[in-house]
Amino acid sequence: MIEETLLEAEEKMEKAVVVAKEDFAAIRTGRPGPATFNKIVADYYGAPTPINQLASFSVPEPRMVVVSPFDRGSAQAIEKAIRESDLGVNPANDGNVIRVVFPDLSEERRREYVKVVRTKAEDGKVSIRNVRRHGKDALDKAVKGGEIGEDEGRRAQEELDELTQKYVGQIDELLKHKESELLEV
Repeated sequence: MIEETLLEAEEKMEKAVVVAKEDFAAIRTGRPGPATFNKIVADYYGAPTPINQLASFSVPEPRMVVVSPFDRGSAQAIEKAIRESDLGVNPANDGNVIRVVFPDLSEERRREYVKVVRTKAEDGKVSIRNVRRHGKDALDKAVKGGEIGEDEGRRAQEELDELTQKYVGQIDELLKHKESELLEV
């Protein structure tokens, strides 16, 4: 019972860290890459589809990404999705490929990105704390139901707290790294 609860909590906390990593990767620093487009969804024949499933990406120049749609019919939808995203770019579609030129990051834009990164980090920490709360509730219920003793329950809660601190610390490290990456010129 205790092992299952702690294992489930740890798996969910790991997932929260992975999601935070993916969110951080989608926020561009100096050089844009394919990860910049991970969260953008295009309307592909009526179905919302991530554009990284509809096209390939290449970076021929430091500030340009060339998007090559697998299906030329999807080029319009991909272009529209990129234009309406929060990237702040204006893609150019020549019928075969879509060129996306990214402007240099201004100091103001970098500070905005830092705020976004901090918000995403806090979201990750909140989800880790929610997992902790659910695990603690399950352990409390088991103690009240007589499935485990109070001492065992207390030890399991301490283990759960250690897990929580470990994964919150991982998100803090990711945040610190991403902030320094964003603020370096």
